[in-house]
Amino acid sequence: MKGVILSVNPNAQVVDIAHDIAPQDIEAAAFNLLAAHTSFPAGTIHVAVVDPGVGSNRRAILVEAGEQFFVGPDNGIFSYVCDSAKGDEPSLTVGLRPRAPRVFHLNNPKYFRHPVSDTFNGRDIFAPVAAALSIGVEPKELGVQIDDYARLPPLKAEISRDGVISGRVIHIDHFGNCVTNITAEELTSQMIADGVRVGVCGQQTETFHRFFAAERDNNKLFCVWGSAGFLEIAAKNQSAAKLLQAKRGDSVVITRT
Repeated sequence: MKGVILSVNPNAQVVDIAHDIAPQDIEAAAFNLLAAHTSFPAGTIHVAVVDPGVGSNRRAILVEAGEQFFVGPDNGIFSYVCDSAKGDEPSLTVGLRPRAPRVFHLNNPKYFRHPVSDTFNGRDIFAPVAAALSIGVEPKELGVQIDDYARLPPLKAEISRDGVISGRVIHIDHFGNCVTNITAEELTSQMIADGVRVGVCGQQTETFHRFFAAERDNNKLFCVWGSAGFLEIAAKNQSAAKLLQAKRGDSVVITRT
């Protein structure tokens, strides 16, 4: 893929974000894109290939969101980025929200590498399209605009009338920290100061720390605001996910004490 990009644009600067997403794990890829893309400058082109549907009738798409571009399969991998740009989900962008995303079905074979392999669209469609973008080709030349792109379940946590916050584990990182979909928009600093209880997988914690090393007890669960802006459940020097036997999708409920 890098060779294809550099063959079209020898001056392209190629940066690797991650190559350790589990096979077929679209949600993990979507989360990593949401967390990482705001660190890159306007005009960045992200190519994402977690693509269990390669060779099938799933579409290849280009997304323009937050002054950046995203190229890959239409399987939900870009839905968190799109929802954040629209303001429907937690936004990690400082300042004004960007305009609503534009999504294009990539259907112009002029910009593909031929012959197109049924098992490696990353090389033959996504990489050459990204390279074309990098030399100034307009999105409308690459495909037709659509609005029915694939979406994952929304990230937004829910708040009941009595103030109970209902969220879920959306990601478990390399260290076993359980990243939830709860942000400071739902769980404010004043609420934490007044006292709240976080329940997950049959266990509860009322402990909040600013950083991981603050906890003295290795077996005690605590909460910390992660670098992506989401509440995380952690344990010092070990995996909170293993302690909890947690998995992505598990409910997280926050109540006042």
